[in-house]
Amino acid sequence: MTTFVKEFGKAFLVGIGVFIALLLIQFFSGITIYSTGKELLISFAYNQVYAIVYYLTNAYFCYYLIDRYKKNFFNFKVVTFVTLGIILITVVDTFLIRVITNVVIGGKSFSNFINSETAMVYYIPVNISIFVTIVFLSFYYYKQKQDHKIAEQKFIAGTASAKFDALKNQLDPHFLFNSLNVLTGLIEENPNSAVNFTTALSKVYRYVLEQKDKDLVTVSQELHFAKLYLSLLKMRYEDSLEVSLPEKLSNPEAKVVPLSLQLLLENAVKHNVATPSKKLVITIEEKGNTLRIKNSLQPKQVLKKGTGVGLQNISQRYGLLTNRLVAVFKNEDTFTVEIPLLTKQVSTINTAANYLNEKKYAKAKKRVENIKSFYIHLAVFVIVMSGLAILNLISGGFPWVVFPFLGWGLGILGHASETFEYHPFFGKKWEEKKIKQYFKKN
Repeated sequence: MTTFVKEFGKAFLVGIGVFIALLLIQFFSGITIYSTGKELLISFAYNQVYAIVYYLTNAYFCYYLIDRYKKNFFNFKVVTFVTLGIILITVVDTFLIRVITNVVIGGKSFSNFINSETAMVYYIPVNISIFVTIVFLSFYYYKQKQDHKIAEQKFIAGTASAKFDALKNQLDPHFLFNSLNVLTGLIEENPNSAVNFTTALSKVYRYVLEQKDKDLVTVSQELHFAKLYLSLLKMRYEDSLEVSLPEKLSNPEAKVVPLSLQLLLENAVKHNVATPSKKLVITIEEKGNTLRIKNSLQPKQVLKKGTGVGLQNISQRYGLLTNRLVAVFKNEDTFTVEIPLLTKQVSTINTAANYLNEKKYAKAKKRVENIKSFYIHLAVFVIVMSGLAILNLISGGFPWVVFPFLGWGLGILGHASETFEYHPFFGKKWEEKKIKQYFKKN
């Protein structure tokens, strides 16, 4: 029922627009304007009957096809069917209305009515209906395109966010599994070190749990954690490991993906031999706008090749956040990875705060556009009504300008209540009040 009332209101406003357009065409064509207010009123009533019937029948026909075909609505076959359907519906509407007005109300015999009908009677209504439908479909097509773009962006953002979350969740079992492997080795070699390792592992793992849900952390935080993680590795490898860390950072607040250093350090000791006689040397340093992690290359002789989870994880997470790639260099003596230091805000994946800010901005932008649209509507109303008032004064007679003024004026008031979110009965404030009322009740 609410939808019908809304569509009926649109049909009434379209009828007023068509009536004003016909009046202007008659005036500028030199055709005599209605001499009395009664003639004008009757003409306006007939115009509204035609407009409302045409609009409602054609609109519901289009809505039915839109609901049925949805994404495939704007193909040649459906558009052709829509056009032919609109022509047929308009002809049938015109015929039925004319039968009612001429035969039922006018008292004309049906045979005389049929004999006097000409194709020209149906020509203007069909053209007006097609024109109004083209405007309607153009707006719908534009709206569908915009909705599609929004849905596409939401899908891209949602997919990227899901991938990013999956990659972050991958770190937890990966880290725990490898740490337990180290702990197993320590228990066999040095039980006392294994006890200390377990205590330190609890602190490290706490950091892993805290940071793995973050998109980015500062490089200073990551280096602090790297030192903590290195303390674990020192318990396992003792003098077999030699690590160099930067004493000072040019930009401590630069961002990196969390646990990236831990994964690279873990890879270095996992895939390379580290003994007191053949130390594994790891160097972490700044290079421009990247952080370089370099280790001496002395690969272990293993039967099974590593899965490459660590480096892949870092590369994929950076790939979702920025266009800057993780660089990998390998020669006979060293293996080097350079990870980007991010200094600009990352917008590929929205955090909750960024998402809310964007929503607020979009809402504010939409409100400004609504206000601008209302003032344009009001300006057109004032200009057109001023012109019609002048025409009414020149032609004299009944003040027919009052009808379009009242009809269009109601539309202006409705637009204003929607734009400025105020209506004494059914505005936004009323809606919010009722929602809160039923929410508390239930």
